[in-house]
Amino acid sequence: MMARDTDAPKEPGRAEDPVPDLKKDSAPLRDPELRRELDATAHTLKELGPEYEAELIDSFLEKVGERIDRRMDATADRQVRRHLAERQMSAARGAAGRVPGDGPAPGSFGERFGFAAVSLVLAIPLSAIAAYNAHLPGLLVTWAGIVGVNVAQAARMPLRRRAGDREPERSSEGWGS
Repeated sequence: MMARDTDAPKEPGRAEDPVPDLKKDSAPLRDPELRRELDATAHTLKELGPEYEAELIDSFLEKVGERIDRRMDATADRQVRRHLAERQMSAARGAAGRVPGDGPAPGSFGERFGFAAVSLVLAIPLSAIAAYNAHLPGLLVTWAGIVGVNVAQAARMPLRRRAGDREPERSSEGWGS
C-alpha cells in the first residue's frame, strides 16, 4: 500500500502548515496586546499564504520594536527624573545630605587615602625609570613632582574638612533658630 501525500508528516514551513501553533509551542507572552498582534499576524499568514510571510513578519517585528522603544523611553525618562530629583534634594540639603553613589565627599578620608595610595603606587615605577635614566637628579625631580601633586591635592580640600573631618554643630531648637 502506497502512502499518500496527506499521510506524510508535515514539515515546518510547508505550504499546508505555514504557521505553527504558537499557543502550544511557546511560553505565553506577558503583554496581551502583543499577544493579540501575534495571533492576528498568524491568522493573516494562514489566510494569505507563504508568499506574504516576509512582509507580515516584518510588520510584526516593527510593532515589537516600537513597543520596546516606548518601554525603553519610559524607563530612561523615569531614571533621568529620579536622578535629577536626587540631585535637587542633595543640593537642597547641602554636603551633609549627599546622595549615595555620588562618590566620596570632597576632602573626605576616602578621597585623601585613595589619592595618596595611587600616588605611592605610581611613585614606584616613576622612581625606577628616573633613577635608571637620570640617576639621583632624576629621582629628586620625580619625587618633587609627586610631593607637589599631593600638596596641591591637600590644598584643594575645604578648610572646614581639614579640621578634624567634622561637620559644624547644628542647633536642635527648631526651624527658625
